[in-house]
Amino acid sequence: MTVYVEKSENSTLESGVTNLMNAMIEDYKSMGSPDWDKSTDMEKRYAEGFTAKKGKKYIKIISNGSAKCFVVAVENDKKFKQGDVLFASSWDAPARNRARGNVIDGGYGINWTGAEYL
Repeated sequence: MTVYVEKSENSTLESGVTNLMNAMIEDYKSMGSPDWDKSTDMEKRYAEGFTAKKGKKYIKIISNGSAKCFVVAVENDKKFKQGDVLFASSWDAPARNRARGNVIDGGYGINWTGAEYL
């Protein structure tokens, strides 16, 4: 399933990253489970496992030891603008073929597994 992230007023890079992570958590919760107690524990573990690690060029979105996606953190990237969401190609690098959305502009889809495939 996919959650669409709408633009919020006065979006900044930091608030956009928070919105992205919250949308991923909502998508995870939407899957649900017939076993309510187990589902609640899994949702809590998923939500608490998020971190956003800022590097030189990107913010890496990590959940429970897995790189979910990258967000462009710089304004001087040759191909992308600040806030663009990039698919995680590996633990250390994003796929630089196309942006999947922008956390500042909103209006993009995100899955609990990370940025959408093309």
